[in-house]
Amino acid sequence: MLNNKPEQTTFNAEDIGQIAVGAFAMSVPIAFSEEAWRLSASLPTLNLVLVVLLSLAFITLFAYQSVFQANIIKRKQAFLLRVIAAYILTLLVVGVVLLALNKLPLWDDPILALKRIILIAMPASMGAIIVDSFDKE
Repeated sequence: MLNNKPEQTTFNAEDIGQIAVGAFAMSVPIAFSEEAWRLSASLPTLNLVLVVLLSLAFITLFAYQSVFQANIIKRKQAFLLRVIAAYILTLLVVGVVLLALNKLPLWDDPILALKRIILIAMPASMGAIIVDSFDKE
């Protein structure tokens, strides 16, 4: 079956905006949750690594199936860039949201700040990649 749509190989400002909006939309309700703040404080390192791996696995799977429609043979670099950029931008958006809520103790407890960012970035990264998939392919 022929696909008349142009191949998506670039990553532009529209993509960055979509990722940021998706990450923001999913991070805000969770960032306001005291449960998330407390869970991040008690989360062991191994579980934190698992959260990162799960986040990356699911956004990779979604990008592969929805954004790239399982066609990355000639677009591996664009695929990897999109996944990595989506996760990094999500981490930044979550960090800014927590900073705005005064729940990002970067100077007092940087480990706790990182844990909070990573934990809240798990659902936020899915929101980011889903919104990024709008109007693709």
